Amino acid sequence: MVQSFYEFWKAAAGGSPLEWVAVLTGFACVWLAARESLWNFPVAIISCALYVLVYYQAGLYSDGFLQIWFIGLSVYGWYQWLYGGRNETKLAVSRTRPAEWLGCLLFVAAYTLGAGYYLQHHTDAALPHWDALTTAISLAAQYLLMRKRLENWWLWIVVDIIYVPILWYKHLYPTSALYALYLGLAVYGYWEWRRALRQEQAALSGAA
Repeated sequence: MVQSFYEFWKAAAGGSPLEWVAVLTGFACVWLAARESLWNFPVAIISCALYVLVYYQAGLYSDGFLQIWFIGLSVYGWYQWLYGGRNETKLAVSRTRPAEWLGCLLFVAAYTLGAGYYLQHHTDAALPHWDALTTAISLAAQYLLMRKRLENWWLWIVVDIIYVPILWYKHLYPTSALYALYLGLAVYGYWEWRRALRQEQAALSGAA
């Protein structure tokens, strides 16, 4: 009994320094994104590179592959935030367009079914369809984040709610706790970005 209790808290404290560094940089990345700081992108690249190894060791292959995509998307997002606005100016917060919602929905459905089937039948992946679903939603959310669409935070809230029990089930306790914190940060990010959008709209109305 005492040994089991010790093993649980040893795992909860983090089995390796690698996961804890990934956790800390991941938290910093989301907090910086909520604050609309460009520094979220280089920090995200570091965190994602670490999580490639963490998820691979846990058998969450789709989520590990997701981190590789995030590295590339972070480079592109960094550029978009700097020069993606009108006349290559700084990108401002905006609403998601109906066509983007449709594209995200179709992508999430197609990726979940396709990747989930592949992982289930060709790998030893844990929770293959849930793994594929969280990957798909995360990619859609990251795309909206790159375009500075306010509603990206809605998707992060959904995926964080799903991730917490999955990561706990896989004994990644520090990362599970991190996603619980992400959930709070996503709510904060939505509130901050909505305030920024209203300020932008008020400034445009005043100028008109």
